[in-house]
Amino acid sequence: MVVVAIIALASAGVGFALRDGGQAQLDREADRLAALLETARAQSRASGIPVRWRPTADGFVFEGLPPGTLPDRWLAPGTAVVGGLPLLLGPEPLIGRQEAVLTLLARPDRRLRVATDGLRPFAVVPAGAS
Repeated sequence: MVVVAIIALASAGVGFALRDGGQAQLDREADRLAALLETARAQSRASGIPVRWRPTADGFVFEGLPPGTLPDRWLAPGTAVVGGLPLLLGPEPLIGRQEAVLTLLARPDRRLRVATDGLRPFAVVPAGAS
């Protein structure tokens, strides 16, 4: 009886510890995009050249930076941006409130926002949060 209870507790612990693979992919892509946007923002401010980020059919592009400066593809196939508004990243130190909403084509119900209020760095927030 004790052995069955220990196995049940261990199984429950493992079940809680495992994350959904799709959600982990989306989390990773959103964290990566936030870091890339901040890198491009810093490069724009340092060079004084305007930089725009926009999604493309198979990834994204940083307009204003030399080609190959930053990645232009998603790590996980099937990652997409809802909407397609470009983000203006500089060179001004203060930019407007902006966001990109990421989703997985296989799970369109799952979304994450990568957003800034213009003062703070880009950060990942749940799609429904303000």
